[in-house]
Amino acid sequence: MKLTNDQLEAYERDGFLVLPELFSVDEVAAINARLPELFAQRCPENFRERSSDVVRTAMGLHLRDDLFADLVRDPRFVEPATQITGETAMYVQQVKVNAKEAFTGEQWQWHYDFATHHHEDGVPLPLALNMHIFLDEMTEFNGPLIFIPGSHSDGPAPTSLDTVTTSYPLWTVGNDVVRPLADRGGLVAPKGPAGTVLIFGDLLVHGSSANMSPWSRRIFSLIINPVSNHQTTMQRPDHQHHRDFTPVATLAATV
Repeated sequence: MKLTNDQLEAYERDGFLVLPELFSVDEVAAINARLPELFAQRCPENFRERSSDVVRTAMGLHLRDDLFADLVRDPRFVEPATQITGETAMYVQQVKVNAKEAFTGEQWQWHYDFATHHHEDGVPLPLALNMHIFLDEMTEFNGPLIFIPGSHSDGPAPTSLDTVTTSYPLWTVGNDVVRPLADRGGLVAPKGPAGTVLIFGDLLVHGSSANMSPWSRRIFSLIINPVSNHQTTMQRPDHQHHRDFTPVATLAATV
């Protein structure tokens, strides 16, 4: 799968791309069918909400289930990633499903991913890409991701480590930084049906509010990074940043 020139230009300008319904209803159903068993496991890979004990994010999924082992090699991920980065050797850095259950799903603070990748993992450059699949319909009500378009263009913003707000430690961007970025670029909350794909870069400032709605919201996330840019410290466990830097081999057929 190849991105068009217009799509590549939009990614460079905005820092993200929305690809509607790239995965079929049946493909999404197959992914969702694996989640109850994986979420039920009491293991370090499953981070749970402080308030409700439901899964907030489930990591290392490609090492826990064969469907996800194939999914991370899907050409709909790997080929656009090599186009955007210009790198042919990419490794699987992180694989997870982020979940916001109906009524109880908690926020993700304002942040950009490179802050964590650099501070915690020693990743040299902001080249990693986040590849998402909506596993539920994303609406304005169920805690959608909120992007600040163009916020990647100024380079890494100041951050600080927040270990208090949620159950997941996160290098976050302060309100004093977010306000001028949002005044300049506005806010965008990509919405769409299950199967929609988001691609966004390591410097894009984003967050999401709590899910107060009666509809759950789950997102599959693959972070893929050039092998030449792999982590240099091994501070976090493997499920948070995988230590196998073998280039991902694209599947000949989709999942």
